[in-house]
Amino acid sequence: MSDDRGRRRWYADYLSHPRHGPLPALLLVLTVFTGLVDAVSILSLGRVFVANMTGNVVFIGFALGGAPGFSLQASVIALVGFLSGAAVGGTLVARHRGHRGVLLRNAVAAELVLLVAGAVVLAVGDQPYGAVPVDVVVACAAVALGLQNAVVRALAVPDLTTTVLTMTLTGIAADVRTKDWRTALRRLAAVVAMLGGALVGTLLVLGPGPATALAVACGLVAVVLVGATRAARGTAGWHAP
Repeated sequence: MSDDRGRRRWYADYLSHPRHGPLPALLLVLTVFTGLVDAVSILSLGRVFVANMTGNVVFIGFALGGAPGFSLQASVIALVGFLSGAAVGGTLVARHRGHRGVLLRNAVAAELVLLVAGAVVLAVGDQPYGAVPVDVVVACAAVALGLQNAVVRALAVPDLTTTVLTMTLTGIAADVRTKDWRTALRRLAAVVAMLGGALVGTLLVLGPGPATALAVACGLVAVVLVGATRAARGTAGWHAP
């Protein structure tokens, strides 16, 4: 088995993994999206995370302590929205647990609707955005990311959580002695995807504006939706949990 794995080209682990099919590639795109959407929320919506609730809880602590530049209201809305999205995601997992392709397809479709709604709010609003449009966009994005987190957790593709990198980075450093380069490459790809998304998001927010950045984020999710829809057709071994 190890010889067969060694002969497989590296990109086959993302597009046609024997256990996860095309899920690794699709989740990498979602990782890019996460970096991009967090750039929008932090740079344009009042220093609030919509994907990383560890950072968001810390921001709530900063706001409660009176630190300037942190919005307690936006952070709480993001936290509640994320938990609500995760609850919806849990319902989807229970309903489609037997087919991972259908599960991802349906989750990403719902996520795209929420993100498009947020992008429209930014597009019709004027900068600097008022409290109401900011809260609406934060809520839409946080619900979408909470849903994504719940579903990606159920898909259980190693090292591709799409929203956090702490354990991924730990794995790169702690397991270097094993010289498992394919695993290291997968982990590094997740880090680069998040970094690239954050970089592109920053350039878009500081250039054309946050509405454009969120529109590009919607485009990435739409790409995943198309890929998940195609991948969910027929019968494949990776469909089963």
